[in-house]
Amino acid sequence: MATPGIPLSPAPAAHELPHQARALPWPWIGALVLFVGFWQFARSVTPFAFEYPKAYVVPLARWISASMKWLINEATFGLFSFTDLTRFISAVLDVPYTIALSLLSTGMLEGSGSSAVQILPPLPWVAVIGLVMLLGHWLGGLRLALLSGGCFVFLAIFGQWTSAMVTLVSILVAAPLGVIFGLLFGIAAWRWRWVERIITPMLDLMQTIPVFAYLVPVLFLFGFGPTAAVIATLIFATPPMTRIAILALRAVPSEIIDLGNMVGCTERQMTWRVMVPAARESLMVGMNQVIMLSLNMVIIASMIGAGGLGFDVLAALRRLDFGAGLEAGFAIVALAIAMDRLSQAAAERLSEPASEGTTRTSLIARHPYLVAATVLVLVTSALSFVVPGIRSYPEAFEISTGTFWSEVVAWININYFDTLEAIKNVMLLNVLIPFKRFLGDLPWLGVTLFLSFSGYRLGGWRLALLTGALPLFIAVTGQWEKAMITVYLCGISAILAALIGIPIGIFAATRDRVWSWVQVAIDTLQTLPSFVYLMPAVMLFRVGDFTAMIAVVAFAIAPAIRYTALGIRKVDPKLIEAGRAMGCTEWQILTRIRLKLALPEIMLGLNQTIMFALAMLVITALVGTRDLGQEVYIALTKADTGRGLVAGLSIAAIAIVADRLISAGANHARRRLGLE
Repeated sequence: MATPGIPLSPAPAAHELPHQARALPWPWIGALVLFVGFWQFARSVTPFAFEYPKAYVVPLARWISASMKWLINEATFGLFSFTDLTRFISAVLDVPYTIALSLLSTGMLEGSGSSAVQILPPLPWVAVIGLVMLLGHWLGGLRLALLSGGCFVFLAIFGQWTSAMVTLVSILVAAPLGVIFGLLFGIAAWRWRWVERIITPMLDLMQTIPVFAYLVPVLFLFGFGPTAAVIATLIFATPPMTRIAILALRAVPSEIIDLGNMVGCTERQMTWRVMVPAARESLMVGMNQVIMLSLNMVIIASMIGAGGLGFDVLAALRRLDFGAGLEAGFAIVALAIAMDRLSQAAAERLSEPASEGTTRTSLIARHPYLVAATVLVLVTSALSFVVPGIRSYPEAFEISTGTFWSEVVAWININYFDTLEAIKNVMLLNVLIPFKRFLGDLPWLGVTLFLSFSGYRLGGWRLALLTGALPLFIAVTGQWEKAMITVYLCGISAILAALIGIPIGIFAATRDRVWSWVQVAIDTLQTLPSFVYLMPAVMLFRVGDFTAMIAVVAFAIAPAIRYTALGIRKVDPKLIEAGRAMGCTEWQILTRIRLKLALPEIMLGLNQTIMFALAMLVITALVGTRDLGQEVYIALTKADTGRGLVAGLSIAAIAIVADRLISAGANHARRRLGLE
């Protein structure tokens, strides 16, 4: 692609701009004036436009709940009922889960419940670490072996081994199934366009509905327990694999497809022997995404019985034990780092061409790692009966920093209580409450029409219909008031995250050493479970909207930093040199070259910041917010499927509107800058 040009002098005069660019602001100004006029003067004439009539609210939540009860109590397929089907699925998934749990955590048990007796112990912790290191060495060499092994040693030293193994079991069961189902759906969508048209809106909803909303129907259909958590994880982690599979198969070069047709491949052979191997590199990236999303979801699914590290974090939140929660959170980070690096190395190794056959015939020569793993398991298992420290890490050598971190938060709270309260009250009285009242006073009809107009200006009629229909859905289902509270909290948090994150991204982008440290920080922030952010906020500021805002900003700041830095770092160095050659100062180079060219990426970063904020707002329902997130959480506690799904769909509607409008704005910015 040719290097895009950009003016190094001040913005061109009006007569130098295209007619469309000169005329662009006026429709927006006119629409804004009409909206403000309608808001200020139409209340007495059209009161229904400000508060949707309760008599016309569609009882969608009640319909969904009734349908769910019918599915559970009455739906039948003749030979078996719908309940029999869900219980059969649970039983099938319970088999690999029980096997993996026996190997890594509980050992082989006879009996059930409290009367179960252990027949064989699980794999020793030394064996598990050794297996991880062997896998790392096979996939990426000594450095990867040491890194992955070190992460698992961290779990043992800090007393998180048992919980980490339970979490790992859920991932080992859910991730392969997510890859398989995602690949099959992707192949079907690539082969048949009508399948893609059907599943695309479903994928959009599955990736925008808050994860708590998944838990409500899963809990209702599959009960409480680890198997239900695995199913919820599958629902959450499969869509990215499906999308990547579709894109990867479409990106296969036409020459490869023509070659497959020339040699007479059948449709099945073309799919599995030509297309899938050719798209293997991208598909392996999808596998990595499934693993990381599975880890993220397993933490949240602890609320319906997943157990493991997620349950530890949730329990620490409930008793406000910040130290214990932080230690469990860092254990999740260690597990995430190990799995991320191993899956990336697996993607690279499996993407390489198959090596030629070897003439060596001995088993050790042909499968050295398999033989080493077998010997390691046998030797350590035998020694564990003699040396207890090999079977389980000795408690006497465990380290804990939980008390220290809890005392740090307590010390801050004791010594700076008045300062913290002053900051909280200033923000509440001067920013949060006024903005909340402002949004609550807006007419739902005017907001819907303005969003539809924005969609038309940025993306045409299809986007206009979408951005108009989704707010209308929120109003018609009676969720408008709570949706405005959600928008208020999300908007304030996203603005603050952007105001903090964008300058950090700008500062770090041109300084390699700073950027390397910032990357480590934001990678850690993005792998810490969302529950961890709530604990210090609650301990310092108590419950309420300000506490929720602090937690959301901390969670959502990472994409604002990352996209800003990446956008600036992508600017062609030749343009920077040209600017310096023309005598531009560093400030002019930043404002007139770097930031202009990075603007589309910065907008996408803002988009991701909003998505992160919406995801976190559902978690902040635990600290007393009164938005749609609380509706989802209440529905989860009451197993009210309809209430949870309607609230979740409303959050998804907000996310989709924000995503489509910002993406359209970013594309428009690219066109104006000549980047497309």
